[in-house]
Formats: sequence, structure tokens, C-alpha cells
Amino acid sequence: MKRTPILAGIGALVALGSFATPVMASEREYSPPVANDIPRNLYWGDTHLHTRNSADAYSLKNTTLGPEQAYRFARGETVEAHNGMKVKLRHPLDFLVVSDHAEFLGVFALVEDRDPDILATPLGARWRSYLDKGDYTRMFEDFVEILAGERTGEVPRNVKESIWSDVASAADQFNEPGVLTTFSGFEWSSQPKGRNLHRVVVFKDDAETVSRYLPFSSIDSDDPEDLWESLSQYEQETGGSVFAIPHNGNLSNGQMFSPVRMNGEAIDKPYAQKRAKWEPLFEVTQIKGDSETHPLLSPDDEYADFETWDQANIMLTEPKEDWMLQYEYGRSALKLGLVAGQKFGVNPYQFGMVGSTDSHTSLSTTEESNFFGKFPESEPGPERIKNKMGGRLWANSTISASGLLGVWAKENTRDELFSSMQRKEVYATSGSRIKLRFFGGWGYSMNAHQAQNYADIGYREGVPMGSPLPARSGDSPPRFIVHAAKDPDGANLEIAQIVKGWLDSEGQLHETVYDIARGHKPDEASGAASGNGVNSSGSPELASVWEDPDFEASEPAFYYARVIEVKKPRWTAYDARYFKEDPPQDSASEIQDRAYSSPVWYTPRGSS
Repeated sequence: MKRTPILAGIGALVALGSFATPVMASEREYSPPVANDIPRNLYWGDTHLHTRNSADAYSLKNTTLGPEQAYRFARGETVEAHNGMKVKLRHPLDFLVVSDHAEFLGVFALVEDRDPDILATPLGARWRSYLDKGDYTRMFEDFVEILAGERTGEVPRNVKESIWSDVASAADQFNEPGVLTTFSGFEWSSQPKGRNLHRVVVFKDDAETVSRYLPFSSIDSDDPEDLWESLSQYEQETGGSVFAIPHNGNLSNGQMFSPVRMNGEAIDKPYAQKRAKWEPLFEVTQIKGDSETHPLLSPDDEYADFETWDQANIMLTEPKEDWMLQYEYGRSALKLGLVAGQKFGVNPYQFGMVGSTDSHTSLSTTEESNFFGKFPESEPGPERIKNKMGGRLWANSTISASGLLGVWAKENTRDELFSSMQRKEVYATSGSRIKLRFFGGWGYSMNAHQAQNYADIGYREGVPMGSPLPARSGDSPPRFIVHAAKDPDGANLEIAQIVKGWLDSEGQLHETVYDIARGHKPDEASGAASGNGVNSSGSPELASVWEDPDFEASEPAFYYARVIEVKKPRWTAYDARYFKEDPPQDSASEIQDRAYSSPVWYTPRGSS
């Protein structure tokens, strides 16, 4: 057989590429990572962590661990917790936002440190008197009364500016691209009538830029539209970049995604435009419960009742009513967004889904076997699963070892991570480091998930999670690539699903959960559980290409992937074994951690 010389073959290919079919320069590159410059790296982080600079954290005994300790712990160093135990992450985080509450940010710590500027004020003197008596409870009550307008208290502007400058400088000091990327941030803590409307605010910029702004607090206004205006002014005046992340809709008692604005008027197009711009993400899982969906909202979803918190508002002052639920949960909000999008031409709830901790211990921990709680009094100890946080808040046994934010980005830097979050190429997990890819398109091969370069195919022929589907060509329904791998240190995967929500031609909203891949079941001889209590069924990887069998070209829709682990011990079970204490009878001892991709949206041709 006559063989073509290697050099002659290459020359023929070059000639073909040069003269027969013009190509882009990037397509002529031999090295695929250069020719296909896509986000190939998965980074893990927490955008919602509190330190002693938060008034509630401090008054509930986090008096020693500030931002410096939070950053050191996140990058893998050993830190001493408030209970005296040494604690360390098995795997460090890749990025972190310390997001202490804007309301009296850092002031309790200044009082503790006897700062002369704050002690010279009536507020500082009053709080110092409480500290001298060791009355942290009264400090907390005083703080809450000021937020509720029942008591006065002012902090001089120069003191607030100094504190914020120190916060931003600490973020810069510990920012080490490629190792631990740190962002300046704070939490705006609005809760009108005890209904949670909290947002975490994340800045891309350096301390010099961020320090030109003063954190906007709920004392300034409890209306999110005023917060957005403040963020707009920041960008206009500094040239910087910023966005906000709402969380705990499940504690808002129907207010987080309400059709009525704070001023009593119905939401409208300007509102939709502002919300879509300033809130690209929604924190769907964290310590205070899971906000993906609720069993009453999704009665046909067997996995809907997961770490459900549905008793009351955040202040525990107003019981939950069933009508409130549709305005609290991520999946329901995504459906409501389809209605708003059709009405206004802008979808205010076209958000990506993320997880974070909301820990107030300065320690970002999400592993069931290494969970250090919400407040210092919920750190590991013989009594924590029997007691309430601070002795008066939620039962410690109900809090979740959640959550994490996975970001697909080109590199671990502020610019790249922030860009990925803005474009929603991110996903949430309830604590495990499940690796998840999700793509949508019109022409994927049904075996595309089996290709070694499935991610290249996903980008080239469609869009990643967090994006709208490209314009439809032809009459085919959309197809989706799902590729998931277990946490290397965690449980196998039980099932991969696609959740679809859509708006029909009659104006009715619907949802369906499609099972697209299942893990294997254990052999009878091997038993159902491994030695550490983790169910031995499931698979280390699940992947599939799925085509929507119920697609209607005239109906707007969204799709997202949900991947669920097999059962494993919950943190309460680890506590019971370690401390030889029986957990409360109503406390769960098992959990099925999960991941939620950001959605992909379909909008019919001709719609805005």
C-alpha cells in the first residue's frame, strides 16, 4: 500500500485550509486549549460568610475570629474554633467573600477594643456598659431594637469609613490569585415585619476603589430598589463592578419574589430591568434550609422535601401560610419569571443558582463530618444537637451543613470568577463537591456525552448553564448534555434529572422533573451500606444527552439539572456517634446532598 509522507500530508491539509475553505485564525491552532478558549476549570467557594464584624455574630459569642482568620481557614490553615477545637478544611476553598452585615459593621468589635471614637458616642458608651456586665444578650436586643426603629443609635461617618476601609484592605491582603481569590462584600439585611429580604453584595474591585463607597444598610432603606440605586451610583462614580445575591426566600413569608413592590405598587418593566441587572444569582441553599422548591409547590417531585425550613419568617414572629410559598422558592420564582418576561419583555427572575454557608463563626464548613455550625453555640459539642442557637433561635439540629458555589472559569482570579458569576455559569450544591456540567442546544448528537471533549461540543454547538438557548433553527426540540461526577471524598450519585418549567398558551404554569440517568443498585451480596454508613449503591459518574419529549415551540421554558447523591450520614449522626449522645427524635440522621445547575432558558421566536 502506498503511504503518503507525513510532511506531504500536513502540506496538503495546510493548502486545503488556506485556499479551499477559509478559516478563522483560532481554528488553525493545533493546540485545542488555544483554539477553544473556554472555561475549563471548576472553582469552589463561599460568597456568604460572617465574622466577628457582624453584630449578630459578635453578640452570639463570635468575639475572636475576624476576617483574617476566615481567610486563613479558607485557604487551608488550621484555626482554633470558639469551642477550643482545632479545625481545618480537608480541601481549601478557591475563593471567598466575607460578607458581614452592613448594619453596625464592625462596631461591636470596636467597642470591645475600646476604640475612643466609638466610646465617645452615646451608642458606644451604652454598648460598652453591656459588655462590662457580660450582657451580650442585651447588646443583641439593643441592636435589633435599633433596626426595628424602636431605639436610636448613631455611628460617626468617619468611624464607618475607617471600618469599611479595613474590611476592603483585608480582602486585598489575602487575595492570592490561583490560590485563594478574595472579594470585598457585605450583607444588606432588610427584614420588614420580620420577613427576610437579605442580599449579599459582591464587589469585583480593589480596596482603593471599594473604599470610595460606604456599605448601604437596611437602616438607610429596607427597600431593595434603593439598594440597587446605591449599587448603580457605585458603578457610575467609581467605574467598578458589583452585584447582589438574595438568599433565604424561604424565610421571607411571601416577600422575596412578591408581585408587589415595597411601595405597594405592582412590579413593572423598570423593576424587572433593574432586578435582572443587579441580581443575576439566587442563593438557593445554605445553613438556614434549602430554597430550591417545597413539597407543597412540587407535590409530584419525590426529592422536593429536602432540608425544608417552613415554619415562620426570619424573626420567628409570623407563622408561615401556604400562599406565601410560591413567592419564596427558586423553582417557583423561575416559573413566575416566565410570566413576567412575557408581560414586560424582561424576565426579572432569570437568575443562576448558587449555594453558600451563611456561617457566623468565620469558618466555612460544609462537610457532614466536619461541620462547625451557624454560631459559636452550634459548634461541635455534647449538647449542640439538643439545644437552640443562642438559646432562643432555631434548633441546632435543624441547620444544614450547606452550601457551596461551583464556578466554571478560565482561571482563579477576581476578573474571571466575577465574570462567570455575572453570566451565571455557576451552580449550587448543598455541601458536596459534585462536579456538574450542563449544556443546551438544538443539534447535539445523542451520544455527545460519551465524547472525551464533550465540553467543547457543549460550547461549540450550544450554550452552558446560565444562558438562553440560541435562536431555534428547524423544527427539532432542544437537547441537553448533563455530565456529573461524585465528590471524590463523598457519596456516589443516585440520579441525574432535568427540571423543566414552562408557560402554556393558556397562561398556565407547569413543571416536570425528568429522570435522565440513574446510578446502579448494589448487589444483594454486598449489602446496602458501606462501613462508614454511606449507601453503597449509585455510580461515581452520571451522564446523558436528553431531548425534551414535550417541547412546544410557542411556550417559553427553563431547564436545569439536578443531581442527587445516595443516602449518607447527616452531621447529626456524626455528632451522636462522636459525643455518644442520642439526637432528638425529630432530627434526621441521613441526607442526600445534591447539586443544582443554573438554568438554560428558551424563549419563542418573536418574543422579547
